[in-house]
Amino acid sequence: MYLIDTNIFLEILLEQEKSEVCEQLLLKIKKSNELFYISSFTLHSIEVILIRENKENLLIEFLKYVLTSRIRLITTNIEEELNIINLAKEFNLDFDDAFQFYLCRKNNLKIISYDAHFDPIPITKVDPAEILDII
Repeated sequence: MYLIDTNIFLEILLEQEKSEVCEQLLLKIKKSNELFYISSFTLHSIEVILIRENKENLLIEFLKYVLTSRIRLITTNIEEELNIINLAKEFNLDFDDAFQFYLCRKNNLKIISYDAHFDPIPITKVDPAEILDII
């Protein structure tokens, strides 16, 4: 099972360099039998960015995609947020990376991401291009 990092969606939504591979990934996810996850932090980050960029229609498309795909939302409670702060300190991570790290450890998930901050920490990071052949 996999947690999809925020940067995978932003590659597509903001038309960045690796958007084509990320689009292929999301198409495969939609057809997959496997469940995938995103964090509430990812969801809200994307909402904030797209609203700020006046891309409400794109946000609606994104939310509809999530609703109709094999992606499920994972959220946290206040006690878990405190644990995330401790992980951020322990592993010298930004809060957003610590959030994803916490959810991966708690739920035994691999993370699909381009973020190099996940390389030195004890979770499995998978590049989107690598996973295209797996799912």
